[in-house]
Amino acid sequence: MGMKDRSFARGVAREHLENGDHTGWFEELYAAAEGDPERIPWADLAPNPNVTRHLDGKGIQGMGRKALKVGCGLGDDAEYLAGIGFRVLAFDVAPSSIAWCRRRFPHSEVNYTVGDLFQAPADWRQAFEFVLESYTLQVLPPHTRRTAMACIARFLAPGGTLLVIARGREEGEAEGKLPWPLLKSELDGFRESGLEEVSFEDYRDEAEPEVRRFRVVYRS
Repeated sequence: MGMKDRSFARGVAREHLENGDHTGWFEELYAAAEGDPERIPWADLAPNPNVTRHLDGKGIQGMGRKALKVGCGLGDDAEYLAGIGFRVLAFDVAPSSIAWCRRRFPHSEVNYTVGDLFQAPADWRQAFEFVLESYTLQVLPPHTRRTAMACIARFLAPGGTLLVIARGREEGEAEGKLPWPLLKSELDGFRESGLEEVSFEDYRDEAEPEVRRFRVVYRS
């Protein structure tokens, strides 16, 4: 996972965010990439090792349970979840992202669909035994995150598990440029939404040692 140039993505995002549009820049970015994953900062064309190390390390298998991937990007994490036995619904707000996933994985068992986290279908409520949120919160403006967390929490079926992975920072530390690291206190939004924190890891990414990560497991 080499470091990609984020300047184009940041420029696209800035224009939308300055106009109060928190999610429209994703579609513009995917469309402008014209099939080149190098234009997508978070696209590595492989499952996120911060996800796989956790789930593989615990020997977690889907066993036919329903899983949801929030902000599926180019689909690698969704395909990984399907590969370990989950029935996966993967959504992204960007139609060009979903079209890209379907081109990459034409015979996939994953249900790729366009969806807006903030306006999700009613039948997604409490519908999933496992939910994966990796790297979406950190590209949303901080003032939208509490709402985003509440939306994510509502997807979990009773007794379901949520895995969250995000960049992290200390209280008082500058948030820097997009992607914006989260504070531990921000993640309290999940507990405020009724979830129980099962584990909290604060660590340095093995592939990018300069990047601090939070990896948190919640249960409904």
